[in-house]
Amino acid sequence: MGRLENFKMLIDGEWVLSSDNKTFESSNPTTGESWCTIPEASTKDVNSAVEAAHKAFIDGPWSKMTPTERGEHLRKLADILASKSEELGKIETIDTGKMLKETKWQAKYISQFFNFFAGCADKVSGQTLPIDKPDLFVFTNREPLGVVAAIVPWNSQLFLVAVKIGPALAAGNTIVLKASEHASAAMLAFGKCVEEAGIPPGVVNIITGHGDPCGKELTSHPKVARISFTGGPTSARHVIRNSAENFAEVSLELGGKSPFIVFDDADIENAVNCSIAGIFGATGQSCVAGSRLYLQENIADEFLSLIVKQAKNIKIGDPLLDETQMGPLCTKGQLENIKTELAFAVEEGATLLCGGKSPEGLGELFFEPTIVECPSQKLKIVDTELFGPVLSVIKFKTEEEVISLANDTKHGLAAGIFSKSNSRCLRVSKAVHAGIVWVNTYRVVSPIAEFGGFKNSGYGRESGFQAIYDYTRPKTVWMNMSDEPAANPFVMK
Repeated sequence: MGRLENFKMLIDGEWVLSSDNKTFESSNPTTGESWCTIPEASTKDVNSAVEAAHKAFIDGPWSKMTPTERGEHLRKLADILASKSEELGKIETIDTGKMLKETKWQAKYISQFFNFFAGCADKVSGQTLPIDKPDLFVFTNREPLGVVAAIVPWNSQLFLVAVKIGPALAAGNTIVLKASEHASAAMLAFGKCVEEAGIPPGVVNIITGHGDPCGKELTSHPKVARISFTGGPTSARHVIRNSAENFAEVSLELGGKSPFIVFDDADIENAVNCSIAGIFGATGQSCVAGSRLYLQENIADEFLSLIVKQAKNIKIGDPLLDETQMGPLCTKGQLENIKTELAFAVEEGATLLCGGKSPEGLGELFFEPTIVECPSQKLKIVDTELFGPVLSVIKFKTEEEVISLANDTKHGLAAGIFSKSNSRCLRVSKAVHAGIVWVNTYRVVSPIAEFGGFKNSGYGRESGFQAIYDYTRPKTVWMNMSDEPAANPFVMK
């Protein structure tokens, strides 16, 4: 093992270690070896970051800039991200095991999100109100909230940063970003881009550490006005409890167990390809993974024959290589959970169609693309998010039945519907309980389109023009236009 690379946190425009010099190591999932050290933020560090963000908000210059000026900074950041996409992608791949092809593409694509929100910055406006009282002129302004705590997981972290801090910065807020303790390096590298873009000190602060004390201190801090969290339901419950201390506004995106519905009139080749991308892309480590496959009975055998054949041919290996199609899982905990849940599913009567084990000759965290046919919706694996390359398959007879099956879940993030009938697609997309519905496609995003879920998949929406309004609050201004003195308040007419 070579010398470890040492990363630092970004607080108030300075690159710093933790105040008590504590660190933790981050390992490369492909090799299993530690490759860098990350500062472990203390409560003192978190407080310093929040205070820096608060000072930058109150004293400026960020909140005092015109929206157009803020947009110019975001456009510069977008250009830098696009130019450094290869470098950022490689760091993320080494730290998470995600495919370099995807990470460098994503790093480049998020530049479009920052450009989008740069354009939104000077489009936010209030309104005049046709008030029901004479001689009064009433209008509203939209104002930034203040300090935003943005908490992102290790997967798709650059994308999630863009949809959180893009609208927050455009609206005039300042940021404390907490990176995942499982893979922090890409977020700290992103901080270098923020610095290069000339965004003033204290406007964006990036801290690293564990949920307790780092996350707890951040989400309960009295000077945090809004919390944007992406992660799991267990952590989200802690976030909600912590926000009781500061009454911060909260939005949550918590993953899911998304239904992928294929009707007998679907284009089978298209549906198979989309399903492969939806569950085995990013090694299944996506909150919108299409991990529940529902097949209409009369096309189920054909579909399964094709998808099993493709799954078996997926090339697993080093995510830095162009020929690799699927890399490792990010953490050992994921791997152990997947193995446990698969074994239990087989005990409950599920049939393993392919995969189900680690491939030979590769590192500990690699796992084969796995398809398991479930005889019943009641099997635990059907509604348990595994965050890995495992596809649960259930057959159905009718449209009404599959809608009921799709909605029989504690999640509600995404869904896929495959059929050549537009009327059927419209009916089912309306009936399925999901915040995002893809029809005859899957796992596509855009800065223009909102996304988010409900039930155990969280609440609130990210991306899209409306997102910038979520980082502002309205202020109502009443102006008396009369030259006459106000009436005697103790004489009622």
